[in-house]
Amino acid sequence: MEIKWYIFLSLVLFCIGIIGALTRRNSIIVFMCIELMLNSVNLLLVAFSKMHLTPVNAFGPAMATSAQIFVFFIMIVAAAEVSVGLAIIVMLYRNTRSIDINFLNRLKN
Repeated sequence: MEIKWYIFLSLVLFCIGIIGALTRRNSIIVFMCIELMLNSVNLLLVAFSKMHLTPVNAFGPAMATSAQIFVFFIMIVAAAEVSVGLAIIVMLYRNTRSIDINFLNRLKN
């Protein structure tokens, strides 16, 4: 499969994530859109890593798989982010009985 299809898919997923994060007011939907943007970048990193995986790599095989290891660590950090973010959303709902992002502006005063 050519790299242009991976780039196109990653671009579509990232655009869906941006549009969803900017237009929605539900904090859970915004949170999922941010995760979608992270996953589209991960897809692109793995695709470029796979494209540059050649046996005649000057830096050896460790350099070719370093992007995939980097993606693995990004997924670990994203899992930690999900647990903390959902805990914040649950506490927001318990205190305000709403998960609307616009309601957060009223909490400043």
